Amino acid sequence: MLADAFHGDPLTRWITPDDDRRATVLPAFFREHLDISLRYLGVYTNADRDAALLFLPPGAWEETETRAAELARRFTEILGPDAEAMATISGLQTIHHPTGRPHYYVAFAGVSPSNQRHGTMSALFDNLIARIDSERVAAYLETSSAGGSAVARRYGFLPVGTAIEIPDGPTLQPMWREPQ
Repeated sequence: MLADAFHGDPLTRWITPDDDRRATVLPAFFREHLDISLRYLGVYTNADRDAALLFLPPGAWEETETRAAELARRFTEILGPDAEAMATISGLQTIHHPTGRPHYYVAFAGVSPSNQRHGTMSALFDNLIARIDSERVAAYLETSSAGGSAVARRYGFLPVGTAIEIPDGPTLQPMWREPQ
């Protein structure tokens, strides 16, 4: 489902420009991200499994960074010649990722193309925001599209820091949300 949801996303198109190859590698790419989030119980989905929200709780981002070499190897196996593009993005995300303050990291939020723009993601975000606010912890994410930015703003995320400029590629907008 996430592979379909992100097939036309500017970021995945930059990582793997060829449509057919992208359709082939994205399922394993998102399976790896799903496994990372599952390790921290950071997955919300709906009953129909046509929407998913992958996130990491406070402290998990730093822990995954200590496993960077292992993760790089796994993504190289998945992406093959496109792994260098992924490494570029990951490096830039690491440089811009906030430190020094506990926060949730929203990695991916996607809806099956046939259900997009029907409010399917709302319940998942509502649950995550309730959790974040009950724990009085901030949250961070990066968006690669105007639609993603609009959804994040609806939930109280605001642009923070400078945009992440991918060389000859899309721009990621870092966004932060204080607990409310």
